[in-house]
Amino acid sequence: MLNALQKIKEQAAQTLANAQDSKALDELRVKYLGKKGELTTILKQMGSLSAEERPKVGQLANEVRASIESLIAEKNAALKAAMLDKRLELETIDVTMPGKAAPLGHAHPLSKVLEELKEIFMGMGFSVVEGPEVELDYYNFEALNIPKNHPARDTQDTFYINDNVLLRTQTSPVQIRAMEKQKPPIRIISPGRVYRSDAVDATHSPLFHQIEGLVVDKGVTMGDLKGTLEQFVKRLYGDHSVVRFRPHHFPFTEPSAELDVQCFSCGGKGCRLCKGEGWIEILGCGMVHPKVLSICGIDPEIYSGFAFGMGLERIVMRRYNIDDMRLFFENDVRFLNQF
Repeated sequence: MLNALQKIKEQAAQTLANAQDSKALDELRVKYLGKKGELTTILKQMGSLSAEERPKVGQLANEVRASIESLIAEKNAALKAAMLDKRLELETIDVTMPGKAAPLGHAHPLSKVLEELKEIFMGMGFSVVEGPEVELDYYNFEALNIPKNHPARDTQDTFYINDNVLLRTQTSPVQIRAMEKQKPPIRIISPGRVYRSDAVDATHSPLFHQIEGLVVDKGVTMGDLKGTLEQFVKRLYGDHSVVRFRPHHFPFTEPSAELDVQCFSCGGKGCRLCKGEGWIEILGCGMVHPKVLSICGIDPEIYSGFAFGMGLERIVMRRYNIDDMRLFFENDVRFLNQF
């Protein structure tokens, strides 16, 4: 039995030294020290030994167990160290190598043009003001001189939450709130999302963006309105741009007008882009209605003002020759990468 124990010790030392990984090492531990291992098998036979042999065998068995456990611990530490060295070697980073450029996003075409429009108007002394998208009926309609029976109040055009609360159909309510809080002179633009119950197609969306402007002060005239918007168009489309004002009607301005820009493609002769008209409509404008000024607590006998509003999507579509508004909202990377 003593010879068998010595043989186990020598065999374990050799096999443990050749173990290649922790799995093989654990299998060898079970082979020698497990409940059915070789050392345990010998120890079960100690009952058949004489009283004189038993202490000698027991002492040697303990030495063998301690030796094997020590060898297992040493080999385990060596395997872990080797594994760490290999991992560090594989994960080594050469800081002198050129890095890989990470793909970066960029501004959406709507955001790019909006920032450009802000810069143009801020350069003319306007400040940017925002307001709530969930609006009261009073600010969205009544304060803008839009009576109860006006078509714009039809529930087919407006998203009503209840009789008094709705999703704003325009950013004009921001102008009302500004006139209530601030005394003239006022010179603001109010960009933001607006909502209308429109079917989705190439030129319509239930969600789109508007930019509206307001100027109120003493002695403001239609000439100031025309000069401001002509300067805006030239800054946006170039000094060669030609504009015209057509009479129109808006409940909150009087007189009112539509601003057209001569077609960039045909120079006014008529083409597919301008639908044969030679002009492209870009915004509505007019002098602020005296009743609107009065509602906001501004004396129309002392002050006057002008207002204008445009759809951001249409400005961007004309800037980049985009013929379908849906492209702005579909998040197609193939489309967005062009900008």
